[in-house]
Amino acid sequence: MTDFQKYIQRYLDLIPSENWLEELKKTGEQTVELYAQLSEEQSSFAYAEGKWTLKELLLHLSDTERVFQYRILAFLRSDQNELPGFDEELYASQSFANERTVSSLLEEYQLIRKSSQVLLETAHLSALKNVGTANGNQISAETIGKLIVGHNVHHLNIIKERYLVEL
Repeated sequence: MTDFQKYIQRYLDLIPSENWLEELKKTGEQTVELYAQLSEEQSSFAYAEGKWTLKELLLHLSDTERVFQYRILAFLRSDQNELPGFDEELYASQSFANERTVSSLLEEYQLIRKSSQVLLETAHLSALKNVGTANGNQISAETIGKLIVGHNVHHLNIIKERYLVEL
């Protein structure tokens, strides 16, 4: 198993059930429910120096999902161009998430998640198996869809374990 396969497997292992499309919906709902309970002050909290605030983390979920959506679309359409990686730390540092309201970030997240659901639920089953190259690694459209779920679960776990216990 390559380092890349090990890296993505840790996210795939977090998907609660085999029905990853249903889990895509559920994790979106869980994220919205959690953030809807936060005040502006709480959403500006970071559990340690140099760590993202809850606002930055939410926008990170949106940014990552947008990048993954593009990769999924390209691979569904059999685009063989190699797609670049993205620097999540750079994106977060340039996001200005802390200048926005948590409700505006949550609205954006919900729209992006709905878009992912439509893209993946309407994809032809054979096209989901299409493989392309992103960030120097070959991966299928379906696996990227599953990574959206696992990545979201990963961050929900971090929020519960490191943020909420401090608030």
